[in-house]
Amino acid sequence: MREEGERCPLDPVAATGSTDLTDQLWKFRIQYREGRDPEKILRAALKLGIDLFGGKEGCIATIHPGAVEARLIQKTTENGWWDRALLAGFLRGEKVNVPHEMMLARIRRHGRMWGVLALRAPGASFHWDARQGFSTIGGLANELIDQSDLQRIREVRARVDRKVMEQSHPKHLSYELLHGIRSLTAYDHSAALLIHDADLGVLEVVAEQIAWRKAKGENVGRKFPLKKTLHEVLAQPVVRGFDRHGDEWKNWTGGDPTDLADLLDYDPAPKLGDPAPPEGAILCASLITRSGLLGVLKVASMHPGSFCQYEVDLISQFLPQAAVALQNARRAETLERRMIDAERKHAMADLARGVSHDVNNALGAVLPLVQQLLDDVEHGAFDPEEAAGDLRQVERSIRVCRRIFGGMLNFARGSARNPSDVSLAQAVDAALLLFREGLERRGVALVVAIAADLPSLFAVQADVEQLLLNLISNARDATGPGDRLTIKAGAEGDWLELAVEDTGCGISADDLAKLQEPFFTTKPNGHGLGLAICRSITAQLRGQFDIRSEPGAGTRVRMRFPTDIGKDG
Repeated sequence: MREEGERCPLDPVAATGSTDLTDQLWKFRIQYREGRDPEKILRAALKLGIDLFGGKEGCIATIHPGAVEARLIQKTTENGWWDRALLAGFLRGEKVNVPHEMMLARIRRHGRMWGVLALRAPGASFHWDARQGFSTIGGLANELIDQSDLQRIREVRARVDRKVMEQSHPKHLSYELLHGIRSLTAYDHSAALLIHDADLGVLEVVAEQIAWRKAKGENVGRKFPLKKTLHEVLAQPVVRGFDRHGDEWKNWTGGDPTDLADLLDYDPAPKLGDPAPPEGAILCASLITRSGLLGVLKVASMHPGSFCQYEVDLISQFLPQAAVALQNARRAETLERRMIDAERKHAMADLARGVSHDVNNALGAVLPLVQQLLDDVEHGAFDPEEAAGDLRQVERSIRVCRRIFGGMLNFARGSARNPSDVSLAQAVDAALLLFREGLERRGVALVVAIAADLPSLFAVQADVEQLLLNLISNARDATGPGDRLTIKAGAEGDWLELAVEDTGCGISADDLAKLQEPFFTTKPNGHGLGLAICRSITAQLRGQFDIRSEPGAGTRVRMRFPTDIGKDG
């Protein structure tokens, strides 16, 4: 027991001196003023407090909206026990009994009380000046974390700007935006981008990121009718916040109708045993351009109260930039789609010319056999055994024609733009329906090596078929008797690899360099878009495209695609 008037040995002025405390704080600021990791800053602040005030152990805890207890993210001793309910109450501003042997310092982040630094020295009794000193350390850590968050905002904006400068595909730009918003707001449910289709009067989900599980967004492609009243609400470039209270949504950012939250709460209610958590909070941001409503950015968290004015202001900073970038990207996509559609029509004409000889050969073999059979029947010279052989030949020829025409019809119909799981083996088989006969007729050996159990590619089926048709067509035109065409596909780590190789005439170094440019072609009737479109389709799938060739030795085109396409972006 200390006598009355005896100073606490853990008083910061007595233990370290006010000058020492000031010096330590200055060194701490200098060391971590460029810090980018908030938890690292907090760990350093806690260590500083323990060193200065003689604490035996400490912890860092945070609280999430809706949580009863704080969550410990760092403890200095493995066996240390902390009253998480007390820490949570302290952060919520409740009247709590803080033991004399403990000191607490609140940490504000993202516009709300976020975490706490806690220090404990069993048997000690911290005085007011010590607690003030510890709070000063917490305040400095708070300041440094705010600077870190501001720098992170700049970095996210720079990444989006870079995607804009790179003229990224709308899908890639959309997921870059969702990823950036997640890194800044730490939403724990999901985020989605919905584009407005003025002609159909709907909102369509074009990108979705699920935060609570590692899986692709299951709502991509879904369309939701947009009522005129809601269209008028969304025509205002503002961010709206909603919290769920029971079965109803409440708008805490203004008096707009909650019909908007009901529309965006499109996930079905979880069933018994379903791990999917319901949305407890939603932010809805309108993307507006000079042309009107472009779309809606939706951010959702599990617990009511997860968002506040900080997130509203943060997202508002991104809206004009995001809207213009997405509009420009979609315009470029529209032009690209028109180019691909034109290429499909041109390819159909090329295919028709390419297979006409094969069809003529097949039908040319059928006609004399049928005429002979008919003549034998009319003159009583019908021989069943000979007729059976002739009919088998007729059947083979008809199957060839059916296979060729079936492949052309499938290619012509393959215009659906909804992505799905595409089997490379099946896509290769579909393309070869059109080329196999012609390759055999030319005397070109065909080798197909598709690895068993190959992962599927999440893509538009028509685009994958277009890619293969263009490459196989180029190989067919470059090969002749005695040459070989090889199509290979396999998996390597998180990548799918597809290669189309031939031993044909090859391409000169000068022409190979020019093949990077659209409209350059070495074919008399070519238009120079085939390889450009192949590169474009590969880029849409976040893949890599490589072409190598040597005159007289052949050409190899190799593509690599990440297998996580469509999964969380």
